[in-house]
Amino acid sequence: MTACVYCLTNSDAQAIRIANRLKTSGFSANDISILTPDRGTRELGHEDSTKSPEGAATGASAGALLGGALGWMAGIGALAIPGVGPLIAAGPILATLSGLAVGGTVGGVSGALIGLGIPEYEAKQFEGRLSKGHILICVHTDDSKEAAKARQIFTDEKAESISTGSEAAVPSK
Repeated sequence: MTACVYCLTNSDAQAIRIANRLKTSGFSANDISILTPDRGTRELGHEDSTKSPEGAATGASAGALLGGALGWMAGIGALAIPGVGPLIAAGPILATLSGLAVGGTVGGVSGALIGLGIPEYEAKQFEGRLSKGHILICVHTDDSKEAAKARQIFTDEKAESISTGSEAAVPSK
C-alpha cells in the first residue's frame, strides 16, 4: 500500500517552490502531481463561436506557469473538464484527467482526486477550492519516511490542508 500526501497552495510561486523542493529532496517527477486552474482562459473575454482563442490562451498559460518553471515534471497539459472548466495538470494526474476530459465526465475532478487517495469529502472540497484559484499538489510515497518528508516540505512552505490518504496498489500488467 502506498500513500498520497497532498496539500493546497495559494499561489503559483508557492506551488513552484514546493515542487522544486520535492524534486531536490529526491522525489521522482513521476510521483508528483499538480493540478491548477488555468487562469488564462478565465480572464479571456470573447464572443467567437470557436474555441481557438481559448486554446491559444490555455497553451500560453500552461507554458508560462508550469512549462517554464516545472518543465522537469512528467507530462504537463491543459484540459477542460465539463462542469469544472479549464485546468492545467502535471504528473500522474494528467493521464487520469485527460481521460475524463475526452469522455466529457461531469464532476470528474473529485473522482480523479479520490483515485489519488484523497478521501471523498476532501476531494469535493478541493474541487471547489481549485475553482477559486488554489493549486493542489500530491506526492505518491512508498513508505512512512517519504510521507513524513513530503509533509515536512508542505509544512515548511506553509501549505494548507496537508493530509495523507492511502492508495491501493496498481496491478502490474
